[in-house]
Amino acid sequence: MSDKVLMKGAEALAEGAIQAGCRYYFGYPITPQNETPEYMSRRLPEVGGRFVQAESEVASINMVYGAACAGVRAMTSSSSPGISLMQEGISYISGSNVPCVVMNAMRGGPGLGNIAPAQADYFQAVKGGGNGDYKRIVLAPSSIQEGVDLFVDAFELADKYRMVVMVIVDGLIGQMMEPVEFKTRIDVSTLKTPEWATVGRHGRDHVNIITSLMLDAAGLEQWNLKLQAKYAQVEQAESRIEEYQMDDADYAIIAYGTMARIAKTTVRVARDKGIKLGLLRPITVWPFPAKQIQTYVGKLKGILTVELAYRQLFEDVQLALCGKIPLGWYGRGGGVVPGPQEILAAFEEQFGKGR
Repeated sequence: MSDKVLMKGAEALAEGAIQAGCRYYFGYPITPQNETPEYMSRRLPEVGGRFVQAESEVASINMVYGAACAGVRAMTSSSSPGISLMQEGISYISGSNVPCVVMNAMRGGPGLGNIAPAQADYFQAVKGGGNGDYKRIVLAPSSIQEGVDLFVDAFELADKYRMVVMVIVDGLIGQMMEPVEFKTRIDVSTLKTPEWATVGRHGRDHVNIITSLMLDAAGLEQWNLKLQAKYAQVEQAESRIEEYQMDDADYAIIAYGTMARIAKTTVRVARDKGIKLGLLRPITVWPFPAKQIQTYVGKLKGILTVELAYRQLFEDVQLALCGKIPLGWYGRGGGVVPGPQEILAAFEEQFGKGR
């Protein structure tokens, strides 16, 4: 699949995971990502993989946990309410130090909400929705092609750090169609079973035990310290950001995912009006690219954070800047997606004409 093909986002992302070496998928249907498990149910048997439609999202994430403990590339996908049900399992997986990938096609909330695109699961994704001190790498593509490419990175990062990696998109990316190219194909025959995997004792002189249950307080503290050291390593090495029209920018928009895509048009419209506006797009929302953003302290007159949520991304931007750059915010909720002119109007209302 090296030629470009026209695909729906939810299906292309599924194929991206398969090309990344995923051979085990466990899931439960929920809009707007139903096409992902549907696609997996057809494609995985064709490549020697296994698809299981579980009885619930709770069952799905625990099946992923079991497969991950065996050292294989496994994933699940869902949308906002379903991801909420998976939080206990995600915490267990994180506490057990095993890798897996989870995709969230975010929809309007809270509660059941609707099936329209949103970004209001940001806090849940980057701050951790389950119990305990844990982190997960969170990748936020802004196009179907980038999502396909990032799935390869997702599985590589999961294996490298033995972590949960979450890919967050929204209903627009899941349901739109774009031409995509599958540039990288992982040969699963080259993936070796890790030494820590629970695959039986044959050929070993010890038994591998994977658990997040540690009743000794001092021992659990030491385990947490090891996890925190790993997270610090990830923060140093893995934060990513895209800089668009920032070379001469006086102002910037910070946005991710679909909103960053729309904000690029805002930047072009603003520049046609003589406003030197640029875009900073976090590709990893955890680790958050705070250091890259901080390099613009003293260079920018103001930043506008734009999101399909209410001041969630804004808080991380605010923490990164520590009040050193004037900071504005604009967002819509409930699945309402603003257009480029609406974003520009919000910018001009908060920062004047940007001159």
